[in-house]
Amino acid sequence: MSKKLPIGIDGFEKIRTNDFYYVDKTQFIAELLRNWGEVNLFTRPRRFGKSLNMSMLKSFFEIGGDKTLFEGLKILQEKELCEKYMGQFPVISITLKGVSGSDFVSASAAMRNVIGKEALRFQFLLESDRLTEKETELYAQLIEVGDEHRAIFSMSDAALEDSIQTLSRLLSKHYGQKTILLIDEYDVPLDKAFRAGYYDEMTELIRNLLGNALKTNDSLQFAVLTGCLRISKESIFTGLNNLNVMTVSDPYFCDGFGFTDEEVRELLRYYELEDAYETVRDWYDGYRFGNVSIYCPWDVIKYVQIRLRDKGAEPENYWANTSGNNIVRRFIDKADLMTKGDIERLLSGGTICKPIKQELTYRELDSSVDNLWSVLFATGYLTQRGPSHGRQVQLAIPNREVEELFADLVEDWFKETSRADLSRIERFCTAFPNGDAVLIQEMLRDYLWDSISVRDTAVRMDRKENFYHGMVLGLLQSRGDWLVLSNAEMRERYGDISVCTPERTGIVIELKYAGDGNLEKGCQAALKQIEERKYAAALERRGMKKILKYGMAFCEKECLVAVKENKNL
Repeated sequence: MSKKLPIGIDGFEKIRTNDFYYVDKTQFIAELLRNWGEVNLFTRPRRFGKSLNMSMLKSFFEIGGDKTLFEGLKILQEKELCEKYMGQFPVISITLKGVSGSDFVSASAAMRNVIGKEALRFQFLLESDRLTEKETELYAQLIEVGDEHRAIFSMSDAALEDSIQTLSRLLSKHYGQKTILLIDEYDVPLDKAFRAGYYDEMTELIRNLLGNALKTNDSLQFAVLTGCLRISKESIFTGLNNLNVMTVSDPYFCDGFGFTDEEVRELLRYYELEDAYETVRDWYDGYRFGNVSIYCPWDVIKYVQIRLRDKGAEPENYWANTSGNNIVRRFIDKADLMTKGDIERLLSGGTICKPIKQELTYRELDSSVDNLWSVLFATGYLTQRGPSHGRQVQLAIPNREVEELFADLVEDWFKETSRADLSRIERFCTAFPNGDAVLIQEMLRDYLWDSISVRDTAVRMDRKENFYHGMVLGLLQSRGDWLVLSNAEMRERYGDISVCTPERTGIVIELKYAGDGNLEKGCQAALKQIEERKYAAALERRGMKKILKYGMAFCEKECLVAVKENKNL
């Protein structure tokens, strides 16, 4: 029987003891031990295995850990390292991904709960004969619950800010060994605080908490932090001179997060899905960490799961749909004409060169489009192609999944922005029952030049009509008193778009993409299709007394519109 797929499981022990498939990342431990600094920060996009790696580190280093979890894994080949480090340290392991709230009071309470629950793992400190009475009292403050029914930890503000340092010092004294500190998703509370309006208060809390734990802590062996963004030193890492940062651009730990091509091939072979390799590579490969091409593991595992149930299943946007796409939308909302051109170039498979800031504060994110380019790069929506030159980085969309995400969001943006101009929309719609093909053509050209023609540039030739179809359909649907039908929704023969007005005027629209640039030929082909397939007949049966037939041809940002009136009614 095949191993289970670890869908959404980020606990190393759970994966190893419950017969889940595991992509061996234990060489990350060896690389860390050979290259570690006192404080190590890894920034990677979400869903690339950060939490699982942190869980793995805890299982490896912690005193009393189950060494059998690593049987058959690569790290055991490093015998000298294992003898020296495996199971030799007290470990504090916390994740800040759940630290949030509508205000600072609730968010700081969430922080107390995270640290208090971790401190509870070490209740033996209450009985430790290596601690003084005062030290035992300090530990008791960390686990004291103010509301026992709701299990809310009640440590003071001062105790909270000192909590990690206090716990590491007490553990170190108890064991006679320095402590390893693991903090996962360190930047999540800052992101949530910025969006909720208490950024300054949370920044101060994080600054004091990490400063005490990392800067003035003689009990620390080393610390590992993970997050999506590298937050500016001036924001929360003030005075921390021992910070060793590994971003997606650095040549170290390249394959420690995400799946390599070899790992994906092996996973597909195991589940007898070798035929899915090209699809998986097209949709989910393309991220570049250092000099290594990386797949998103969440996507690969989700697609394998779906394919095992349905051999004909199409790939989907698994990673892109999990959360966090608001950053792309904020970016698109800020796009000027130059930025729109950059987006079109990216969606056509090209690259753009932009200055990338490795350090940002959340206040800076929306201050300029340039900063948003940096965030899109750090969070995985864009990746590096080719060598960088200082801060100048060649950016590209990594794969089909992210391409589709951009295209969908840009299309939504276009529909919303165009619908906001009600008078303009009204003129456009009124031109159809009036048979004014010239006005329709002029206004469509204006819309095309004002927008980002994402579907034209981003998809296969046989799907290039989709953008134009969606644009015209969205504009016409603004008329709430019209019945607007898309052919995809109807069993009966209709054109691409069909309209019934209260005045009993029927409108048939057929769209063509003129790949050769011959718009006239495309228009005539569209009108011919309307006649040959008798699209107007369905509108006649709906009681329409006047029917107008429109042929539309598009090529990039140019269009041609032709109209014929049904003379047989």
